[in-house]
Amino acid sequence: MRTALNAPAPIPGHLAEDIEAIEISLLLEAIRRRWSYDFTQYSQASIRRRLDQARRAAGLAHFSEVLSHVLHDESFFDRLLGAMSVTVTELFRDPPCFRALREQLIPVFKTFPFVKIWCAGCATGEEVYSLAILLHEEGYLERARLYATDFNRHSLDIGEKGIYPRRLVERYAENYRQSGARAELSDYYSSSYDFVRMKEFLRERIVFSHHNLVTDGVFGEMNLVTCRNVLIYFDKPLQERALGLFSNSLRHGGFLCLGARETLQFSAIAPLFEVQDRRQKIYRKRGVPAHG
Repeated sequence: MRTALNAPAPIPGHLAEDIEAIEISLLLEAIRRRWSYDFTQYSQASIRRRLDQARRAAGLAHFSEVLSHVLHDESFFDRLLGAMSVTVTELFRDPPCFRALREQLIPVFKTFPFVKIWCAGCATGEEVYSLAILLHEEGYLERARLYATDFNRHSLDIGEKGIYPRRLVERYAENYRQSGARAELSDYYSSSYDFVRMKEFLRERIVFSHHNLVTDGVFGEMNLVTCRNVLIYFDKPLQERALGLFSNSLRHGGFLCLGARETLQFSAIAPLFEVQDRRQKIYRKRGVPAHG
């Protein structure tokens, strides 16, 4: 069997993997320096998987080709950023968690004239609307301000508009009932053809804002910080950074709520917190809260 003289020799498998790792490293550095988004401390398996999906969707053969587009094409980078963001969310996701928030935290909030809540990594906003509904049903929404943040501006835009596919929202009704519902989920949105929009009295209590847990700082004096199913995509140093931000953003006696597979155990800030609900991953910052 004859081989053309100019045909490139096949690259051994292990060497191809090394080359791909170099390409990914250069790509992440390019994103950091060109657009100020730092993904270098994300879980490498997760980031590699999402980059590979984005590469294939763009019809590109190598990550080095992705790098060129990232440097010179802003619209391409916006699409890539969407692929890098995990937006798996729904209204009242994990109903037992929302029931615990309703039964254990709201009574504490009612001892304050006003509370502030930070929903970090809010994606398209379903979780923060769930919190707003919960507060409304407990007669406390008018005494609360909710801050919803994410690094994905496209997701924030969806959340701020509060417009979602009707077929998805109708699926969430069972979540809502299991969370301790006081009404019907349909009471909180208006329908138009295939979409729904969350009611204005909910939207007006929420501030959507761009915030990057990798690079940005403390976010106010909060009574509650929720960041559910975000830390699992970070490596250990970045997890510690984010948890430090949450701790410093909470007032004494404030609460931190994490995702089902996340924990404060073995973290640097663990001694600063006591367990409020071990099963639902709710923690309370030690110290006497200052009312008012």
